[in-house]
Amino acid sequence: MARVAYQGTAGAYSHLACTQVFPDWEYLACDDFLSALDLVSGGFAERAMIPLENSTAGRVEEIYRLIPRTQLCVIGEHFEPVNHCLLALPGVSVEELQTVRSHPQALAQCHQRLLSMGLKAEAAVDTAMSARDLIASCDRSNAAIASSLAAELYGLDILQEQFQDVSGNTTRFLVFAREPEHSEYQSGIRYLTSLLFSVRNMPAALYKALGGFATNGVNMAKLESYMDGGTMEASHFHLDIYGHPEQAHVRNALEELNYFASEVRILGSYPVHGYRKTTEFV
Repeated sequence: MARVAYQGTAGAYSHLACTQVFPDWEYLACDDFLSALDLVSGGFAERAMIPLENSTAGRVEEIYRLIPRTQLCVIGEHFEPVNHCLLALPGVSVEELQTVRSHPQALAQCHQRLLSMGLKAEAAVDTAMSARDLIASCDRSNAAIASSLAAELYGLDILQEQFQDVSGNTTRFLVFAREPEHSEYQSGIRYLTSLLFSVRNMPAALYKALGGFATNGVNMAKLESYMDGGTMEASHFHLDIYGHPEQAHVRNALEELNYFASEVRILGSYPVHGYRKTTEFV
């Protein structure tokens, strides 16, 4: 059976994302992101499901430091809506609850709901672990905020779904593999291409490096900058563009990028996920 690795405890949102994309695979929980990527690099898993950014919390900083250090390829993206659930032991009512445990980020996203219910928030390592620990504690006054999958796995009751203060919270994941997919352009498919590059610390370096995308009509979906390598002398960038390198306008834009930038590396091209609006430029 094929296997996909993810960071977190069984029932985490990364685990939930794996079940949506790879419903018949084996899921391998890892303590950290690097371990998940290493399982793929070492051939113990075929894929790794890694969160890159969240619509509420922003980018996952650690991933931007890890991607340049791996030789894995990006072969897909997935958008997973975050549905925080208020979980309790079987048969427990809301009126019995006094405390709620979860990851600090999840607690922050449910802050107003917790205040309105008069519940005390307690931080845990992650959402799924708070659910697992709850079933082990047998504490009827305690609850957890986690996914519906965590409730199913650990036998907890869902007292309230969509428990977060603001709806629409979504996490974007990248799927990593040892070998690239979608290397050949197929007409009728909308593509994204992810790449890394760096520029020298000089005036207009980024402007010159990105100028080819404007002149060739290539739309950028994402541009993230970060410092890496223990030096402040070079800026590194993660860039997502619409299109495939085999398309003429994309190929021309990448040629200009290679001329002005350094250490250009294409991570992979893959079909645009259906979550993205159909009105976005190709």
